[in-house]
Amino acid sequence: MSDLAPYMIWEKQEGCLCAQHCINSLLQGEYFTAVDLSEIAKNLDQAEHAALQEGVEQVPTGLLRENVSAQKSQNMDDSGFFSVQVLSHALKVWNLELVPVGSEEGRNSKKIPEEEEAYICNLREHWFTLRRFGGIKSRWYNLDSLLNGPEWISQIYLGMLLNQLETEGYSIFVVRGILPTSQADEYAISHPQPVEHDSDLDMAIAASLKSVEATDRTENLNNTNHQNLNSKGSTNDELSIDDLRAKRLAKFENKNV
Repeated sequence: MSDLAPYMIWEKQEGCLCAQHCINSLLQGEYFTAVDLSEIAKNLDQAEHAALQEGVEQVPTGLLRENVSAQKSQNMDDSGFFSVQVLSHALKVWNLELVPVGSEEGRNSKKIPEEEEAYICNLREHWFTLRRFGGIKSRWYNLDSLLNGPEWISQIYLGMLLNQLETEGYSIFVVRGILPTSQADEYAISHPQPVEHDSDLDMAIAASLKSVEATDRTENLNNTNHQNLNSKGSTNDELSIDDLRAKRLAKFENKNV
């Protein structure tokens, strides 16, 4: 369900410019280009190199100083990748802050994720945004530039999705601050909210459960023998969709305690 799609700013993936697409979809405007982000990255590189040079000023040989100057950028590369430092610096213009969900400050975002405004996710140099519109808990959307378009995320599935992404190794940052109001925000407020159907929830739970069950089996290898592990696998095969739903929801709740 993507009834807001015609009113959203969503950029289809071009090259490796996912960081640019990620920020613009978060802000709902074409505010940053690859050139803008490159300038931020260069400024960060210069500041980092200056700090390193200052630390080796007393070294008698110039070899170390030459190595520092020759270091490659840690904030961007030729493919179009930009570091989290670049994204964080760009968002400071809007008084927005990226907080790791695993940090002390970001820990509460796992308990009631639908009350946040947005999340930025990263894995292997790919960035994308999960954003709420109109301040409405049922108006979350996946704005990943690799998708065919914005995808609606139900209030229940949001927490499951974040849990699944974290299990798969994603770095997740909660966006703190006030996002600029967009046309999609205004539409979200003035039109009926999406309705979640049981079939949609069942499919979401079943898909999310696969990732969690795989992780559970890996963890159990360190604590149980192969016979017990195989027994657990056969039991899972006999579970009904209602059992899967209850098991997945219980798993999610335990993860967020």
